[in-house]
Amino acid sequence: MQHLFKVWQAFSDDCRAASHILLLADYDGTLAAITGRPADAVLSDSVRQKLKDLARKSKTSLGVISGRSIVELKSLVDIEGIYYSGNHGLEIEGPGFRYASPGAEVARPIFAGLARELEAALKGMAGVIIQEKGLSLSVHYRLVKPEEEGAVTGAVQRVTARQRGEGKIRVFAMKKVWEIRPPIDWDKGKAVEVIAREIKRTLQQKRLLTIYLGDDTTDEDAFKVVQRPHGWSIFVGEENRQSAAGYYLTTTAEVEEFLTRLNGLK
Repeated sequence: MQHLFKVWQAFSDDCRAASHILLLADYDGTLAAITGRPADAVLSDSVRQKLKDLARKSKTSLGVISGRSIVELKSLVDIEGIYYSGNHGLEIEGPGFRYASPGAEVARPIFAGLARELEAALKGMAGVIIQEKGLSLSVHYRLVKPEEEGAVTGAVQRVTARQRGEGKIRVFAMKKVWEIRPPIDWDKGKAVEVIAREIKRTLQQKRLLTIYLGDDTTDEDAFKVVQRPHGWSIFVGEENRQSAAGYYLTTTAEVEEFLTRLNGLK
């Protein structure tokens, strides 16, 4: 894994040579810094403006892929004419395009019920934030006291045990978050492929240079899809040799610098 700015000449040469660029990024920990409360992870005005500038370029298509619901994601980013993918790729919207996984739709009542059960099981535990997102469910515990984190894990495992045993849901451990999702073969990598196919179809582009930035384990599926010579996969964080990404930027501040540099390419 190499720091992206150390190979900027090769990256910029690829961008200049490309007939069209698809830039995709995760939201939390990539475009906006991770916060204790998800509602506090707000996109800065400067980053939003840089994204808007890129979206206006005829040679560039832009998208944001997140574990948040697509409604919340669109509200946070608030840029028209770009692609949005929520719930780790289970729902996608873009210019004249909309997709939602049929397999995930049937799980909506399960997540609504689990949210109620988890709220009851975790009632009174300070710092727990439960997000019911329609097609998935998140239990955030970044603000929980360290000695109570085990109790959160126990409650999540206990409440979800029956549905997990019946194969109705899958549970994932993230960065101070428990993610509960439908048991279907779908991920951010497949969302990248769907968006890339749509852009190739609508813009009649046979070849596309895809750039993907992300910071979490859910982004690994996208990194595996976006590989040289037709793409650049960029991990956000300290160098991680376990990641499938070929390159890295250490912080969200460096991501903003990346956007500035990308906007400046002629």
